[in-house]
This record gives sequence, C-alpha cells and structure tokens, in this order.
Amino acid sequence: MSDEMKRQMEMVEGSEAWKRFEDVMKGILAVPHSEIQRRIEEHRRKAADSPNRRGPKRKAKPPE
Repeated sequence: MSDEMKRQMEMVEGSEAWKRFEDVMKGILAVPHSEIQRRIEEHRRKAADSPNRRGPKRKAKPPE
C-alpha cells in the first residue's frame, strides 16, 4: 500500500465533501473504456504467467 492510502484523511462534510467526490468521479470517468480493457488484459497475462498462481493452471496453447 502506498503512503497516501495509509494516511488518515480528515473528515469533510457539506459542499466541500461533495466537490471532492465530484472531482474524483470525473477523474475516474475520464479514463477511456479501451484503456481500462487494455489494463485488464495486461493484468490477466501477468497473472497467468505467475508460477505462484493459485487454482488450476491454464492450458498452454499449441504453437501455431
């Protein structure tokens, strides 16, 4: 975990809290769907290559 995530955030109420929430949501929604899909696929490839992967191993594709 990064230090920013571990740090306690101060409690903010009212319009400032709503503004912070809107800013965060705008940042999340600004990421294109294609970028999210690319990151998911990249993560799946890394996870499949991990020798410490739990559960059944994926079948290797035959060479073409």
